[in-house]
Formats: sequence, C-alpha cells, structure tokens
Amino acid sequence: MAYPAGGTDNILLITDSYKVTHHYQYPPNTTVVCSYFESRGGKFPSTVFFGLQYIIKRFLEGPVVTKEKIEEARDLYNAHFGHEYFNEEGWNYILENHDGKLPMRIKAVPEGSVVPYKNVLFTVENTDPKCFWLTNYFETLLVQTWYPMTVATNSRSQKEVIAKYLDETADSMDGLGFKLHDFGFRGSTSVESAGIGGTAHLVNFCGSDTITAITTAKRFYGCDMAGFSIPAAEHSTITTWGRDGEKEAFINMLTQFPNGPMACVSDSYDIWNACENVWGKELKDMIITRGQNGGVLVVRPDSGDPAEVVIKVLNILGNAFKTTENSKGYKMLPPYLRVIQGDGISYESLGEILEAMKSNGWSADNIVFGSGGALLQRMDRDTQKCAYKCSYAVIGGKEVNVYKNPITDVGKKSKKGRLTLEYENGKYTTVEEGKGNPTLDALVTVFENGKLLKDYTFAEVRENAELELRMQSGALPCLVPAFQFSYWQGMINVSCYY
Repeated sequence: MAYPAGGTDNILLITDSYKVTHHYQYPPNTTVVCSYFESRGGKFPSTVFFGLQYIIKRFLEGPVVTKEKIEEARDLYNAHFGHEYFNEEGWNYILENHDGKLPMRIKAVPEGSVVPYKNVLFTVENTDPKCFWLTNYFETLLVQTWYPMTVATNSRSQKEVIAKYLDETADSMDGLGFKLHDFGFRGSTSVESAGIGGTAHLVNFCGSDTITAITTAKRFYGCDMAGFSIPAAEHSTITTWGRDGEKEAFINMLTQFPNGPMACVSDSYDIWNACENVWGKELKDMIITRGQNGGVLVVRPDSGDPAEVVIKVLNILGNAFKTTENSKGYKMLPPYLRVIQGDGISYESLGEILEAMKSNGWSADNIVFGSGGALLQRMDRDTQKCAYKCSYAVIGGKEVNVYKNPITDVGKKSKKGRLTLEYENGKYTTVEEGKGNPTLDALVTVFENGKLLKDYTFAEVRENAELELRMQSGALPCLVPAFQFSYWQGMINVSCYY
C-alpha cells in the first residue's frame, strides 16, 4: 500500500504555521525583504558550511508551485487555523507569473568553507516586489542547514584532534582520511537525516557504514563513491558460535576474508583472553600468514572505559606480536594488525584516548575510531547557535536597515542592512549596512528564480574543508597504507577527491 508523502513534496507546507499569516504583518508597500543565516557562536569557533545545496536541489529547484499544491495547502491551512489566512493569491501569482518557480535569490559562501562564527553564511531575498513575504516563509526549511553544517563541523574538529596526534606520533598522515568511521545510521532520527549527516561527515573522512550517505553524496553532490568500508563482525556473528566456539568464529572471519582489512569484535566474553591467548597465541601464525597476503586484522573492543581498554589491548597485542619503533620514537604494531575503538567515541573522548596512547608510547597510527550517536545525533541548532534574521527591507521605496537588539540577551543582537562576507588575507569579515566591497565578497549566488546557479562537486567541498596541517603534510586524502589491498585501489573515484 502506498502512503501519502505527508506534505514533504509540497513546498507550500514546509514552513511553520505562524509564517502562513505573515504576509498580513509586514508594513504597507513592502517590496523587498532580505534575511541572512549565521552561526552566532557555539561549541566550535568556526563552522564548516555544508548542506544548502542538498536543500536547494531537494526542495527549491525548478517549478515547485502547482495548482494542486496550492489547493492542498489552502484546504489544510484553512482547517488548521479555522480561518482563511492562507495567501492563495500570492501563490497563484507565482504560478501564473513565474511558472511555479520561486522568485528568490540565495547567495552563500562556497560549500566546505570554514568560517569563524558570527559571520554571515548565506543571504536570501525576493526578486519580485510582490513576493516580499517569500523570503522568511522559507526560514523554516533553510535553517535546517544547521544540521549538515554542524555535523561537518563536529567531524572536522575531530579530524583536527586526530591530525594533531598523528603529526606528533606518526611517520605520516596518510591514514587520516580513514581514522574516523561513521557508525551512526541506526542512531539517526530518520533515513533522510542519516543520509544528510553521513554525507556531512564524508566531507572530512572517507570511511562510512552509512549507505544512505553514499547515495546522498552521489545524488546531490555528484560523487560516485564518497566512502568505503570493510568486512566486519558484530556480536551476533560471533556469539551464535557459543562461548566455547569463539575461537572458531575468529577462524571463520580470517578464512572467509583472506585478503585486505577485516574487523572483528573481540569483547563478547573476555577481551583480555581474546587478545592474549586466542589472537596472540592460538591464531598468531594464521594472522601473520594472512598478513603476508595483504590481510589486516583489526581488533575491536566494544565496552569498558575507552582509554583504559585501548591501552591494555595495545599492550597485550604488542607483547604477543612484538612492536617496532617509528621515526618519532613511538611504538607500532606490525602492519597486519590494528585496533578500532567504536564505543563511546566523541570529540571529547577522542582526545583522551589519543593522549593516553601518546603518554604510553603508542603512535596514533595504530588505531582507527568509529562513532555513531555522537557523530550524527548528539547536537542541535544551538550547538553552533544558528539563526536566520531579517536585515534589510525596502518599504514604500525607502531602504531600511532592519535588526533586533534584545536588552535581555546581547548575544542575540542581529546584523543590519545589506551584508557582504569579505575575505582578505585569509580572514573573513562580515560588513553591514551595504558598506562592503563587492569585489571581496565571498558570497556566491547559488540560486535565483528557480535555478541552481552553482553546483558544487564533492571534490570542491572536500578541498575547501581540508585541514591546513593535512595539506602541508602532502598526504593524499584517502590513503591508508596499512589498509591498502589490490582490489580496492581501482575502485576509488578520484573525481570525488582533489
């Protein structure tokens, strides 16, 4: 049985109820309303701008207003309010005079740009004086850029932490692109949010188990394959062998996947015994032989205090398989053996684990991380204090600088007038009241009158968001020497990178 889309395919219904009444509320003879979106502050000092293109392609591009949609919206809103507040005349005007395309202009900073908070990220204004009410009608939808933007910011901030420890304890940064793997699909609020958030993570990394992120990146950013994964066990594929059959379950993993990397959860019963006796003694020769064929065993603990468990696992494996010392004096497991910590990983815990590893003489190159809820879900619009406010209007032919400045919270003071985001000498500055220099404006017109004018590739987004430290190192974005294997190398679509 097919179910209705619940209004998500009717752009007239994707707004807050009260905005339906706003066309009555602006001053008489208003012809232009211009609003802007910014991060007013928050957890991270800079934000990675990402995801507006998804919203434009998904909801705004092309003729999105039809007679049927107008009728559906009219009937719903009349029942919802018990009164005829719906602007049927205005929407019919757009249908008749603009062929159902939205007379609206959006200018935005390039996707992937890393911009300090308190700067304008995009502006929106109507292009038809009779549609002044349109600008803020779409605040509800456009503000949802906060989600992919915040995920990308959170992910990149974790990339900075990992890069710091690689720089201090590893011979290279080649493995950085695969150091944080997306485990967040099941913890997301919906399939769509997993796709949006998962794609935002892939701006910074190349590892993901969130398939809908792969399809979202392909559909909306033209990347054939944005992320990669490896065979991995879960507890059910180990515990169905029984406690006495754990060794046989491990052998099955090693034999079923004889080449390349393979991750095996090892804490179903006793992680210490699994590492010291099963992996470290009984299956040691098998692991070494597999390594000679390009195989890599990735041991996965999945419970306990992350920092303590990781150090103890590394120490046990190091004693069993022996270690070498890299050029910076830190211990390395053999290239056929690594660890993945996928439990309790967040921006905060990541640094604690890596610092503990450094203090105990272990290189950050021995480990990769997996993150779920903290990567895609543990955030909200206030994490980066995202807001959309009106800054400029034309009323009765007069230009008006519009702003709010609540006495109870100076942090909510908004910007006034026409805005430019000037970029000069590596620094962003928002200039208000139309006083900016247009030649320095980083804002690009990406949407106008129903047309997408700038279609960012995923390679462009990734390049804009890349860490300076990683760029300086010369490492390629998706190289993992310990994880390379022949059948994968030909699969990487370099057009998605740079």
